[in-house]
Amino acid sequence: MKYAAFLLLLWPAAASSSCSSTAPSRAASQAEAQTFLDSYTTRYQQLYAEASEAEWASNTRIVEGDDTNAVRTRAASEAMAAFTGSVENIEAARALLAERDALTHLQALQLDYVLYNAAANPQTVPELVKARIAADTAQVEKLYGFTYTLDGAEVSTNDIDDILRDEKDLARRLAAWESSKEIGPTLREGLGKLRGLRNETVRALGYDDYFSYKVSSYGMTTEEMVASLDRINRELRPLFRELHTWIRHELAQRYDQPIPELIPAHWLPNRWGQDWSGLVEVEGFDLDGALAAKSPEWLVKQAEEFYMSLGFDSLPKVFYEKSSLYPAPTGASWKKNNHASAWHMDLENDLRSLMSVQSNTEWYETTHHELGHIYYYMCYTNPDVPPLLREGANRAYHEAMGSLMGLAAMQPRFAQAIGLAPPTTDETEKADPMQLLLKEALNYVVFIPWSTATMTYFEKELYADELPQDQWNKRWWELAARFQGIAPPSERDESWCDAATKTHINNDPGEYYDYALSFVLLFQLHDHIATEILHEDPHDTNYFGRKDVGEFLASIMTPGVSVDWREMLRDKTGSDLSAKAMVEYFAPLQTWLEEQNRGRTHTIAPL
Repeated sequence: MKYAAFLLLLWPAAASSSCSSTAPSRAASQAEAQTFLDSYTTRYQQLYAEASEAEWASNTRIVEGDDTNAVRTRAASEAMAAFTGSVENIEAARALLAERDALTHLQALQLDYVLYNAAANPQTVPELVKARIAADTAQVEKLYGFTYTLDGAEVSTNDIDDILRDEKDLARRLAAWESSKEIGPTLREGLGKLRGLRNETVRALGYDDYFSYKVSSYGMTTEEMVASLDRINRELRPLFRELHTWIRHELAQRYDQPIPELIPAHWLPNRWGQDWSGLVEVEGFDLDGALAAKSPEWLVKQAEEFYMSLGFDSLPKVFYEKSSLYPAPTGASWKKNNHASAWHMDLENDLRSLMSVQSNTEWYETTHHELGHIYYYMCYTNPDVPPLLREGANRAYHEAMGSLMGLAAMQPRFAQAIGLAPPTTDETEKADPMQLLLKEALNYVVFIPWSTATMTYFEKELYADELPQDQWNKRWWELAARFQGIAPPSERDESWCDAATKTHINNDPGEYYDYALSFVLLFQLHDHIATEILHEDPHDTNYFGRKDVGEFLASIMTPGVSVDWREMLRDKTGSDLSAKAMVEYFAPLQTWLEEQNRGRTHTIAPL
């Protein structure tokens, strides 16, 4: 199934030996556990593949009025739920784990997985699980089958994104932004229903709420996760305040408007204000211009060539045969989900990606990111990692690997190496490094308050605090104002549901903080690669062709979730999870911004 929707992560319990256990009893316990796991895995993989195929069809061929795919997806999901949540499997796993000390490390991890998986579909409440699956399927159909319109004509989300990235006329920008929010009311009631069903389902196996269930895969409580995210947000807040102040003044001048305290959302180049990098064009480093001359197919093949240059294999034939990589044809009688994702269809070698690649910088970065997931799948699909443990060390590692490769592909020397940027022979020809750093910060740093706070706090309050439905939109914009420093163009009452316009709120719920943690991880990994392997300036590296970089990355990806993510990070980088590398990377920019903002008023508060 697609990466973002079906990751179930685990953490190993501390191994210990029991003085009272005899060798024969340990052998017997391990044999019993292995018999169960072999049987479970065989059936699980079969059902997983069937559910993946059904969900793939539901995402790649959406025909208005045709519920064939929805019916198939619901049936496959119900079959998977009936198996993974069966009372027999729950009781068997619990009984085997009662003798955890007698089991092997991998056996215990797999049994933990069985129980974690069961919590999403406990057959102690079968009708509740069926109702949740039906509601999930219906929400996805509404989400991806919605028809966006602008000026009376149908438009795609790619069309809306193009306008928000390039359009200078504020009226036109406002119309596009408002079009992007029209889907919210359609999803509002379904989200309310899903909130209740998701909470009730996991409570049947002892979790407090759906958000705490998803957080538990990191071996953390909700309180611990929120505290960690708050710390990251605080560490980067001084830089974000400088960015926010600088952008307010720049955009006010661009649009000939008074300087606002909060940035109007339609002034920004992203529907949710999560990425502002489109506001800056770096002279001497025009990737959009270079990419316009390339085909979408070139972007995908170039990303594959990057990974191959690091020593990884070429993509399997099935990837190109079965992936859906490009937009639906103009005038097609069907729609597709345009949100990029990577899919491990059978936990073996059927690997696919769902994208709508176009020849621009955003999709150039995205292709490198999505293939990061695909190569992660390829690495941990090996005999030493049981199928049940074929996941990232945690969900954030999976995202970090993709984002790391996206960052690497955007650096100047890399772009020169693959012919996207001309070689520079004179210092005056080089792109301004401060402008390059600014553009990166408008992506990576701006994303932090959105991901650690706006999204995370909303979903935490949605599930753990059961935020009343008649307060959703008010709370959404309160969070956006406090943490992101943005405001809607005009008053948005509760007839709207702007949070639901974000795919993940509906379809990948309770885990958006994965992306925040992945950005922190990617800068830790990038700093290590630049300083310890490449011995290059972290701001201008070239990974291309470096087999030693590939070996380092493979050593992280190959074990899957069979290793503890904290130990992995300490072993590979020598440090615990920290935003220090990210703060240091952007330190020169903060100094520059402080000088630019001298005498200006900051309108968002420190944290």
